[in-house]
Amino acid sequence: MKSFAVLMAIVLPLGFVPAHASLELATKSHCMSCHGVDQKKLGPAFKDISAKYTMGLGCAKDDGTAMLADSILKGSRDKWGKIPMPPQKIPAEDAKTLAKWILGC
Repeated sequence: MKSFAVLMAIVLPLGFVPAHASLELATKSHCMSCHGVDQKKLGPAFKDISAKYTMGLGCAKDDGTAMLADSILKGSRDKWGKIPMPPQKIPAEDAKTLAKWILGC
């Protein structure tokens, strides 16, 4: 229970989308297998992805959400090193929800 509370304290600032629901979606979509909220795993941490896609502007950078959702759906190469992210087989709406959550929108 204590580790859940700590995780929620880290995740809550990531966005106004209900953090618990988005964490559940990220877990259900297998994002958490390769990404951590604040620590790099196989892929970058969500906080690092947020910093890269928003360039410190938060949700003011309009195309960040669309670009990240597109990367989730189509995969990416050479953005974070040698390990590519394969395309994710999730609904486009889920990709948008995850992108908004990651970027704190």
